[in-house]
Amino acid sequence: MSLELRNIHKHFGAVRANDGITLTVETGTLHGLLGENGAGKSTLMKVLSGFHSADSGEIVLDGRPITLASPADAIAAGIGMLHQDPLVFLPFNVLDNFLLGSPGTRRLDRRAAASELQSLCDRYGFNLDPSAPARLLTVGERQQLEIVRLLWLGARVLILDEPTTGISADQRAKLFTTLRALAEEGMSVIFVSHKLEEVADLCRRVTVMTRGKVVGEAVLPTPPERLVEMMFGQAVEIQERDDVALGASHLTLERVRTADGLLSEEPISLDVKAGEVVGIAGMEGSGQDTFLRLCCGMRNPKEGTVAIAGRDLTGKHYREYLASHVKYLPAGRLEEGLIEGLTISEHFLLAGEDPGLLIDWGSAHRRSEEQIEHYGIKGRKSSTAESLSGGNQQRLLLAMLPPELTLLLMEHPTRGLDIESANWVWEQLLARRHQGTSIVFASADLDELLRYSDRILVFFSGRIIGELDAGTATVDELGLLIGGRRSAAGEVSS
Repeated sequence: MSLELRNIHKHFGAVRANDGITLTVETGTLHGLLGENGAGKSTLMKVLSGFHSADSGEIVLDGRPITLASPADAIAAGIGMLHQDPLVFLPFNVLDNFLLGSPGTRRLDRRAAASELQSLCDRYGFNLDPSAPARLLTVGERQQLEIVRLLWLGARVLILDEPTTGISADQRAKLFTTLRALAEEGMSVIFVSHKLEEVADLCRRVTVMTRGKVVGEAVLPTPPERLVEMMFGQAVEIQERDDVALGASHLTLERVRTADGLLSEEPISLDVKAGEVVGIAGMEGSGQDTFLRLCCGMRNPKEGTVAIAGRDLTGKHYREYLASHVKYLPAGRLEEGLIEGLTISEHFLLAGEDPGLLIDWGSAHRRSEEQIEHYGIKGRKSSTAESLSGGNQQRLLLAMLPPELTLLLMEHPTRGLDIESANWVWEQLLARRHQGTSIVFASADLDELLRYSDRILVFFSGRIIGELDAGTATVDELGLLIGGRRSAAGEVSS
């Protein structure tokens, strides 16, 4: 299917998310849509997939203008969208999710659907058990389920919005193989991303957006510097880690185990100094999440002790850790870090330490305006958390941190962020490091781990199987250890 978007406009109040977008996607191609966080990419794709209605403009499919009032209209026209968070119903099993959106009939033929599901999985090398609960699937497997469902419903234009967020390197490779196969079969694939290397690796042509407008197009390959300049108007210098003198112990674990088995095979002992940055690496589900939550009091150890700055907080409530200047930033910014429906001002009220009985709205509004300007948040004091892009949600979380921090724990601090936003986040974090804050962060980005850590702990099957000096380690060495191997010679540590 040939696809054209002509002069698309979409406003949300005073915000011009899409401001006259014109875009052509050729049949049987992988077309990249590149832009910084908040550039309007996701809004444009939601217009194309029927989740939003354009204020003005035209969508032309195979030379025929179409009107899309809902996702059902879009899939009926042959347009399907895989969202950054796959739309999977976790209480259902795989087959039930596969059947969602099926043409309305009195009785569904589950046997025929299971056969079709298996056929599509075999065709693209997926391994999905029809009876498996969806909640047990990894993010990559949920993507696979959504792809085969959209194909079964007849999608010939497939939109993927930041699809590599939260998936492993192996899952990314499998996804790219699948997308190349779909394009070869004649599908038009729109790959939405802010990652230059992924677009360059996968796509034949790229359109670049900034602030709701198309600012350029390019046939790939093309120098990455040209794409960066189109995205940001200038080259972006990556913040590098410098040396900081380490101080006293801020986090001390002594022979810690958990009751649920995730950190119980071998006890964990660890000492993190003031000003030290410790990276946490490992395959998804290897225990990193449990470890970080244990370090801030959100999980209690079955055995061992946890101390903050020499104070034993084993078994204490999260409030005790907060009082000791420990802060935890989860990967789910909107799900756990922020509150949907509340404004920026209301978030600063909740994060404040005003003991008064009455709410000082004037103070909250002033602080919001100051922090919005200082942290470069693209929003207003009345903007709700969910209306912000991922990068601006992360800026808001950082703006809400107290001025004094002993220990900062983070999951995937730059996941889903463009180059400039990720660089900005680390500028703020490294400034904290100079103030003596200890930082422990988990990431799936190996380059990020090597660039910003002093040392890297690698988790495998719920235990630490290795520790690397980030200043001397290589990506290959780290990758092997993450896979459970200690050396290029193939010594298996698991």
